[in-house]
Amino acid sequence: MLKINSLLTVCICLLVIFGSPPLLWAEEPALPTGLEASGSSDAQEPELPAGLNDSGGSEGPQLPKGLQQEDVQGEPELPAGQKQDSNDEPALPSGLSSDDKASSGSTGAKAPAFEDGGWREQLGFPVHGFAETRFGPRLQADPNQSKGATLGEARLQLETEKYWEAGTLDATADMLLDGVSEDVDFDLRQLRFTFTPLPSVDVRAGRQVLSWGTGDLLFINDLFPKDWVSFLSGRDVEYLKAPGDALRIGWFNDLFNLNLVYTPRFDPDRYIDGERLSYWNGGLGRIAGEDKQIHTREPDDWFDDDEIALRLYRNFSGYELALYGYFGYWKSPAGQDPATGKYLFPKLNVYGTSLQGTLGPGIANIELGYYDSREDRSGDDPLINNSELRLLLGYEQELAKEFTGSAQYYLEHMQDYSEYKAHLPPGAKARDENRHLLTLRLTKLLLNQDLTLSLFTFYSPSDQDAYLRPQLSYEISDAWTVTTGGNLFMGEKPHTFFGQFEDNSNWYLSLRYSF
Repeated sequence: MLKINSLLTVCICLLVIFGSPPLLWAEEPALPTGLEASGSSDAQEPELPAGLNDSGGSEGPQLPKGLQQEDVQGEPELPAGQKQDSNDEPALPSGLSSDDKASSGSTGAKAPAFEDGGWREQLGFPVHGFAETRFGPRLQADPNQSKGATLGEARLQLETEKYWEAGTLDATADMLLDGVSEDVDFDLRQLRFTFTPLPSVDVRAGRQVLSWGTGDLLFINDLFPKDWVSFLSGRDVEYLKAPGDALRIGWFNDLFNLNLVYTPRFDPDRYIDGERLSYWNGGLGRIAGEDKQIHTREPDDWFDDDEIALRLYRNFSGYELALYGYFGYWKSPAGQDPATGKYLFPKLNVYGTSLQGTLGPGIANIELGYYDSREDRSGDDPLINNSELRLLLGYEQELAKEFTGSAQYYLEHMQDYSEYKAHLPPGAKARDENRHLLTLRLTKLLLNQDLTLSLFTFYSPSDQDAYLRPQLSYEISDAWTVTTGGNLFMGEKPHTFFGQFEDNSNWYLSLRYSF
């Protein structure tokens, strides 16, 4: 996050760009073909995988994956009852319902109509956003944290856009008064320029939120940055997707479509580091928090420590087949320097594929990914993550009127497991060779869709732990929305992925005004 002293600079830039006399701007043109205006430490610790990984062993923190969507043309028709976004990202993947969208700028409430003569019209450019207050007390005391809450904050988000014949500029920024960290933060979530140099090519450059794949709160081939702290502490699910600085190019033709994303400097996840949420520290053999925060050494050289992500896809009679490639680094800490004790982001390549389309009355998806841990391909380095094979199967359908359900099965299979076990440090908790995970989502709309009830559950039969996300959201009016829900963790052992977070269980309440 950028500190508040960056706010003045950004505001001045935006005023110069958008507040110039009208004669400097050409009449607002229609968007070019293919473009849409977008809406809105020192010791071992648990892995935080890109797909909800196991927490044992010596690797760095790992966390759930999910919320996939990207600029897809020709998505298969959604079953009755499933909503679809109209922004620049594609239809939400199977299992992702209206209460848990993680799209950039999604406010969860309908903005009031833009009235003639209003204050936004007088500015000369559109301004939308929301103001929100959110509180999340812990459900039990955590001896490793000094605060009795995971959240206590007030947030203001502003978003705007400007059109020229040459392209479109979008900007979205959040200012946050955080009572838990006792800080004021400025988070520039989007500042991107979109243009079409050729009829079949779209280009987006700048700070932006990106995601693709087929899972629902589970990621395999999506290696764009995620904010796991926000996700587990009770913020709106839209903040699971963190922004990154990248160049995105889309090429569309009759044979296939291609997306290429180039990130000139590595953008890591916003991972669990012990500051706000406690975690299992394998080196200490206990749960740690503020007393043992994670310290890392990140690759941060421009154009040397870069990332490349590719997606090649095509629709076949309502089914979308995609191939993926990623060349960069583990997004959350996945290694450790024995000399300094700092956690590392080892080099990583990922190769994958997915297929999604209608099956019976609903939508089915399958996704595969091979994680090539380039700095430990033999599997004999206990301080670096082994290579893995990951699998996801999912299905969603409407169960009754305005009532949808979806289920997923997820597998992580560690490569070279015998080498991993043979070189594991004495006393360290070993990961399972195969980690199994099941998810279930139920969503019910009531009162003319103003009231949304939802429940998302994670359960790992191999780890014997679980994570529940109940939520109730009510749109009081077009402007006002009240939301309450929880993040409930449980497990038989403190070193399993969800079990380690048991003391972080929280319940949150938010009130949002959208404009």
